[in-house]
Amino acid sequence: MHKYLAISLILLLGYQAQAQIVFGRDKSANSGLSINYSSPKEYEIADISVEGVQFLDNNALISLSGLRVGDKIKIPGEGISSAIKKLWRQGIIGNVEIYANKIEGEQIWLTIRLTERPRLTKYEFEGVNKSQKAELKDKIDLVRGKILTDVVIKNTELSVKKYFEGKGFLNAEVNIRQERDTILANSVNIIINVEKNQKVKVKNINFYGDDNFSQAKLRSKLKNTGEKPRLNLPKDLIEKTLMVLNPKNLFYFLTHRKEVTDLELKEYLAEQVNVNVFKSAKFVRTDFEEDKETLIAFYNSKGYRDAEIVQDSVYSIDRKYLNIDLHVNPGNKYFFRSIEWTGNYIYEDEFLNRVLGIETGDVYDLELVNKKLNYNPTGTDISSLYMDDGYLFFRVNPVEVGTTEDSIDVEMRIYEGPQATINEVTISGNEKTNDHVILREIRTLPGQKFNRSELIRTQRELSQLGYFDPEQVNPVPQPNPVDETVDIEWQLVERPNDQVELSGGWGGRFGFVGTLGLSFNNFSLKNIPHFDKWRPLPMGDGQKLSVRMQANGRRYQSYSLSFNEPWLGGRKPNNFGVSFNHSSQRYITFDNTVLSQLQLSGITVSLGRRVTWPDDFFTVSNSLSLQKYNITGDTYERAYGFQGDSHSFTFNNTIARNSVDNPMYPRGGSSLSISASFTPPYSLLNNKNYDNVDAEDQFKFLEYHKWNLDFKYYLKLVGNLVLAPRAHFGFLGSYSDKVGVGPFERFSLGGDGLTGQNFLLGTDVIGLRGYENRSIRADIENGVDNGTVFTKFVMELRYPVSLNPSATIYFLTFFEGGNNWNDFDEFNPYNLYRSTGVGVRIFMPAFGLLGLDWGYGLDPAPGALEVSGPQFHFSIGQQIR
Repeated sequence: MHKYLAISLILLLGYQAQAQIVFGRDKSANSGLSINYSSPKEYEIADISVEGVQFLDNNALISLSGLRVGDKIKIPGEGISSAIKKLWRQGIIGNVEIYANKIEGEQIWLTIRLTERPRLTKYEFEGVNKSQKAELKDKIDLVRGKILTDVVIKNTELSVKKYFEGKGFLNAEVNIRQERDTILANSVNIIINVEKNQKVKVKNINFYGDDNFSQAKLRSKLKNTGEKPRLNLPKDLIEKTLMVLNPKNLFYFLTHRKEVTDLELKEYLAEQVNVNVFKSAKFVRTDFEEDKETLIAFYNSKGYRDAEIVQDSVYSIDRKYLNIDLHVNPGNKYFFRSIEWTGNYIYEDEFLNRVLGIETGDVYDLELVNKKLNYNPTGTDISSLYMDDGYLFFRVNPVEVGTTEDSIDVEMRIYEGPQATINEVTISGNEKTNDHVILREIRTLPGQKFNRSELIRTQRELSQLGYFDPEQVNPVPQPNPVDETVDIEWQLVERPNDQVELSGGWGGRFGFVGTLGLSFNNFSLKNIPHFDKWRPLPMGDGQKLSVRMQANGRRYQSYSLSFNEPWLGGRKPNNFGVSFNHSSQRYITFDNTVLSQLQLSGITVSLGRRVTWPDDFFTVSNSLSLQKYNITGDTYERAYGFQGDSHSFTFNNTIARNSVDNPMYPRGGSSLSISASFTPPYSLLNNKNYDNVDAEDQFKFLEYHKWNLDFKYYLKLVGNLVLAPRAHFGFLGSYSDKVGVGPFERFSLGGDGLTGQNFLLGTDVIGLRGYENRSIRADIENGVDNGTVFTKFVMELRYPVSLNPSATIYFLTFFEGGNNWNDFDEFNPYNLYRSTGVGVRIFMPAFGLLGLDWGYGLDPAPGALEVSGPQFHFSIGQQIR
């Protein structure tokens, strides 16, 4: 059958394409060509040409086809079919046609005629907002010039749908349409139209097959999948009451009453009320799958080691809600029958059992076993016994060796191994901080035995420096069992920690006050003359330099400069600090006449050191401070009781303990500080009769003793939810009743606690949210209403929304109370001004910690008749009290 006819071979039926794939002779070729399709014949390929392409490379296409000049192929045969398949699989071809345009003897000339798929010029979204567009661009794989295949279009549609399903839009509809580009040939624009529709939320989560735990208990174990909030209790109680009051039902109710158990009451309340604000009601499949694993882990922890979810159903109720049904088979509850140890030579079985803390008859909990064996954050575990003594290669494997209907025998198989010596310690990622600043904090040094606790402690110390992202301080031990050594690499990620404070605020009668502050928290004093080491300032030695200025023309001016060297001398952690300050407040009339003035100038020198007793979390610091107050004019004389100069020479001693794990968002640990300040007891050393001394002479040299106690504790509840209680106390006393307590160094309570915005020189400003600044006043004594005794208690609940080092953000809710007294005899820790509220904290490296709180004062402030009510407060930096 010899015909000059193109024969179509339709291949690859599984592809959803409109391409025509053919082999035959070219109709425009010489009519003398003859191909016998009933009798295959072998030809040698003399030449291969490509037609119809604009952007693709001809040689590359020929290579992809698998056909080569000189190859011998049968026509018709698999060679041509294979070439067509190979080209089609590239996904860049619309139509494929292979023609024979010349045959001479046993040689054949082939032409591959192709139609390219269109290329993408640009893409747009419809039906989404600006932030969603930005996020979607990261999710889809579309770039200008990309060849648009059916697979690309389908994957784009699926990616967009998946994105919105993760946002709770399970019924989102995505339609992608193509529009031909009128400028570029064979190019198209695509428009991705999204119809989000309403979010789909979980209405009810139902559990079947187990009565061991309440529905509410099981729902609480689904960490990321929750029900929509509901409050059906009032309606249900009214309906039930009306039903009971019906005469037909009243007699039955009175004669068939039964006692309701606590479990039944909890179940009823859980069905009627759901106000969980920490769990979203949107349905995300990946979160749901993780929650199912968490649910099984909960069952395992209660002894149900064979628990399984035999069936789960997620079904729509309507376009807005869906229900989830989980069928659980808990299986038998198991208990420990015996625990045996093998391979242990260093410690006896009895000692290991005491550390393990699991007794025969305890509920079988493999997760608890692994925690007690490998890492117990709240106490000692078996691994720490060995690894803190150098046994880095230690391994322990719990094996079930016997099982009955409700009991399990466990054998702890131990491999102790040799002790490992630290060989080399390296650091990476410190682009600005010098090596010696890091090395002096490292407790795992070459030549020492490996110690896991010291490794964890070093991780904490490096996080506390503030130069690195605490979430990415990563020690990487690299053990070498051959020579029984280990190398440790500390992988660090630097973060910006210099801070700029540029703000303004209303300072009462002082008007608008501007503030400019600069803090260089990783400064290098010795590199100041070496300009080649500036990055862009001299830094890297861990020193701190701070400059701060506040001003409002002539009415208020304040300047301060401080320098801190945490390792004076470079060998021991002796913290040296020096600071200078000068402030001036003036009472000025409208014609710019100064009626009264208060000036404060001072210098403080401090030296602190770390101590190892009672433990190595303690520090002791001492400081000497010289302050000079100068008061002129009647206005400030009435406020402070005298005019003239007053000098304060103070010695301070502070004992502190800090085991907080993370300075920005603590999840564990505590902080305790006890501080005592003393001036010389001038009245006890001279023979002056203070009964006949005027106020200017009486307060020329201030004398007092001052005590402060600050305590903070952080408790991780679940996930990153943290409970943070605090307690504060302060007392200012005098050596002699004849002299009494002076007008300075007292306590001012109430408001946001920002010293700079209260402008109280010589006063400790303590915040109390929910009340106006300075509103918690003590009884007036000699014209002074600041107190000599204060106390404050705070309870905060914190939850982060971002732990990114460039922007750490967390929300909080608080309840606090405090008071201020003028005499220790009046002190009553139960007589407090209380408040509650919510707030947010934002840490940005360039600006430090910023806070905004809304507080509601629950009591009337002194002198007020009504409760303080709502107040907004703004704070800068870590508030000590």
